[in-house]
Amino acid sequence: MKTRNPSRASRVSLADVARATGTVLSNFDSSSVNKALGGFASTHIGSETHPNIADISECLFFSPGDGRIWLQDQRMVLLHTEALGSLRREMIDSLGTQQARGLFTRAGYVSGARDAHLVRQQWPDADPSAAAIAGTRLHALEGVVKVELVQVEYDAQTGSYEGEFLWHNSSEDDEHIAAYGIGGSPACWMQVGYATGYVSTLFGRLIVFRETQCRSMGDAHCRVVGKSADQWDDIEEDMRYLNVREFVDTAAYARPQSDAAELPASSAPAGDAMVGASSAFNAACHQLSRVARTTATVLFTGESGVGKEKFASMLHKISPRKDKPFIAVNCAAIPETLIESELFGVERGAYTGASVSRPGRFERASGGTLFLDEIGTLSYVAQGKLLRALQEGEIERVGGTRSIAVDVRVLAATNETLRQAVRDGRFREDLFFRLNVFPIHLPPLRERRDDIPLLMNHFLNHYRRKHGCATLGFTQAAVRTLLNYDFPGNIRELQNLVERAVIMADVGGLIDVHHLFTSGETLAPDVMTLKLQDGAGTLNLAATPAPAPAAAAAPAATSPASALSLDQTERAMLQRAISGAKGNLSAAARLLNTSRAKLAYRARKHGLV
Repeated sequence: MKTRNPSRASRVSLADVARATGTVLSNFDSSSVNKALGGFASTHIGSETHPNIADISECLFFSPGDGRIWLQDQRMVLLHTEALGSLRREMIDSLGTQQARGLFTRAGYVSGARDAHLVRQQWPDADPSAAAIAGTRLHALEGVVKVELVQVEYDAQTGSYEGEFLWHNSSEDDEHIAAYGIGGSPACWMQVGYATGYVSTLFGRLIVFRETQCRSMGDAHCRVVGKSADQWDDIEEDMRYLNVREFVDTAAYARPQSDAAELPASSAPAGDAMVGASSAFNAACHQLSRVARTTATVLFTGESGVGKEKFASMLHKISPRKDKPFIAVNCAAIPETLIESELFGVERGAYTGASVSRPGRFERASGGTLFLDEIGTLSYVAQGKLLRALQEGEIERVGGTRSIAVDVRVLAATNETLRQAVRDGRFREDLFFRLNVFPIHLPPLRERRDDIPLLMNHFLNHYRRKHGCATLGFTQAAVRTLLNYDFPGNIRELQNLVERAVIMADVGGLIDVHHLFTSGETLAPDVMTLKLQDGAGTLNLAATPAPAPAAAAAPAATSPASALSLDQTERAMLQRAISGAKGNLSAAARLLNTSRAKLAYRARKHGLV
């Protein structure tokens, strides 16, 4: 069965089981949460606040008929903690503590980011304080740890976050202590990664958690502290475990200067840093590290703006050829009549105007690396000459009579599907196979949204230094919009948006949506924003509705009948879609051109499921 979400009728939720057995799912100590909310208003959390534990448990479905468990749209598994402990011990013993810690931290980060996406999609109208607490409830529901909130302070004006939590009954500690006993360092690596991933994704900025006390160190319970990245003094140590490879940038997360006058000018391009922690980014970095030590030809694929040239440059820097030249050529920018002379060089007198002999890019890159960007734009004739150079390791200058041996490692990149170009007769099949020795696909930014908060932080710090602007950060509306934007231009577009906003924002102010999107970008109508209520640090999450004419808005505000009619219309539309899809909520969501999570939320509101 290929469908990712079986129909609701074929699944059994945890709430269904609880109702059948009389189990109480809402047994959550909300009073202690209310008491310790700190910067969040305590009136925003309580047993009636959604999502509560009963709401969250409704997202967990057991489908024993096809052997799957679902947490809304995410497939889950039940795994013995002893099996996970055995895996943990084997990884520590074979890889060493530091590498094993990094692997578990990154796995936890991805898990936390997935849960944050679930909460944002399932409860788009939830108050941010309730959404933050939902992470602790999800972690408990997943059987990982019981979380006790000590205090949280969040300033929406500056994006400053500081929280403290106690962890009880940590499953990681149980297995670590059973294997190694009491030691001298904390062991809740996945849980720290989860907290960092969840809160960072939820608020759209990097928030790093550290474990200051741990049962594996002999403490009575685990204590963790989370702060915004710019509030920690030595963030590089934390990022060492979150970054998959040593060449991934850590300075991008360092604390920025607060005064624009004190900011040193930035000479390095913003794109020079490799920033990311998503699973897709990590997979590409692993492939890069594996192939860098060889001389194999590498083909980078992906949409425009995903960072293909940056990955190619980094491959050269970590390869044995790092002290030799790295020559980049944009094949699309060179006219067809000049491509041969640019690549292979020209002898004096070869044509009118060739007054001196000069080497081509192959000769200049000899001993090093040649990067051919937009390789798919080469003409068929140029492709044949390039193929010969790759096969023979020799080139011949235009107008020359002798062959010149070159030792060049070739990297290529394209934003189109070369296999399709081969089928269409636009690209030589033999050249394709020569280039496609080790392909590395770089996913678009919309498929690695976990990296958006990290990239936002990096570009903000870079352009504050470059332009001398004392911009404090992003408003919650800007954060929410960027997290939901599709980025057709990928990382390059995000980079340009942030640079534009840094210049346009007021000195000492925050970047808002109108600073970012000023040139006709298309925003989804259901982008969510966070509104600031009265009172410091208190937030209210609300959907941004499409602007309506004043004349049409007035009757809706004064006529209960029209509001009831709207509800009835929505209920009828949902009912028809669900019936037409035979109870399959995913299929019904596709009929209505919306997400399954939003349809399920409204269907439950109307009592249809």
